[in-house]
Amino acid sequence: MGFPLEAVPNFSEGRNRATVDAIGRALSVHARLLDVHTDVDHNRSVFTLGGQDVELVGALLAGISCARERIDLRMHAGVHPRVGAADVVPVVAVRAEDMERARAAALSLADRVGELGLPVFLYGAERGPAFFRKGGPAELQRRLDAGELVPDRGPARLDPSAGAVLIGARRPLVAFNVDLRTDDLEVAREIAAVVRDAGGGFPGVRALGLALPSRGIVQVSMNVEDPERVPLHEVVARVREEARARGVEAGESELVGLLPAGVAAAAARDALGLPGLDASLLLEPRLLG
Repeated sequence: MGFPLEAVPNFSEGRNRATVDAIGRALSVHARLLDVHTDVDHNRSVFTLGGQDVELVGALLAGISCARERIDLRMHAGVHPRVGAADVVPVVAVRAEDMERARAAALSLADRVGELGLPVFLYGAERGPAFFRKGGPAELQRRLDAGELVPDRGPARLDPSAGAVLIGARRPLVAFNVDLRTDDLEVAREIAAVVRDAGGGFPGVRALGLALPSRGIVQVSMNVEDPERVPLHEVVARVREEARARGVEAGESELVGLLPAGVAAAAARDALGLPGLDASLLLEPRLLG
């Protein structure tokens, strides 16, 4: 039996507890459910699973089928961009040597989802989820109708209620949000523009400025795609520095999903002044390794 793969499917529901629980049960039948993160403002839930290749494909297919039955994008409202009920479904190689296994599992899942009658787009480094989400479902359908895009699997029309599914394979990333104690959305957008890769910020960092109406604040929402190359604590420090420069206080941070041990060690190494601290000195990975 090989080292487990990870999957981190994102579903467009963060308010209806019954639906979130139903998706969790569907995923849990075939694989081990490690974490569930929900957000009412994003109206989104991120599940973290672990398992062998075939187990993960079965789990993800069951979760996508459940989401298709229970989520209607025509009734959906949330600040996070999305084009599907099961919006983005990454299969993650925790170890670099398992990337081919992750790619094969993602392709197998894409085949199965296409057979369900849902359009599937395979994403990667060249064209990430944001490439497909820009403008939402209506814009994605327009691009299909115009021949600008063709699904990798499934029909060329989005499902009226479930939309499309974005499937990919990748290494671990860190999804991390920093709250700002202001309701000025433009401040969050400015800071996101400074730290994101596309704006000349940190390599591989994707960032959005989002409003959180339920809390009356805004947030810088980030994906740090190569946390081994770009230390998370340096990105967070830059967000806080940019907030101070704009006369805004940064609030709490929020981790979405699970944190790789090496990222935690790097942050602790800096904070504790322990230059030799790495994942090999963390208790749990040594016990499980």
